[in-house]
Amino acid sequence: MIAFLRLAVFGFIGLSVAYLLLSVYSRSVRREKLEKEWEADHAEGGDAGARDAHIEAGMREYERGLRRKLILLVYVIPIVVVLVTLYLVNAQ
Repeated sequence: MIAFLRLAVFGFIGLSVAYLLLSVYSRSVRREKLEKEWEADHAEGGDAGARDAHIEAGMREYERGLRRKLILLVYVIPIVVVLVTLYLVNAQ
């Protein structure tokens, strides 16, 4: 039982680090895409305030989007795999 609790605690910590890194990476990729989109539409440079507003609006849209929610599968999939493995090993 102690080994399972240790696995659960360290597993949660590991999954949290993976979630954090994946979340930061995904946000940075989205922000970079918005910046490139702005540069493509405004080759002459444009207003810096409008550029920042465009990027912030895109990031707010990202926060409500499906991709951000799918990153939560970092927690779900490994837990399901471990539980199924435990069940299959102990079912016989």
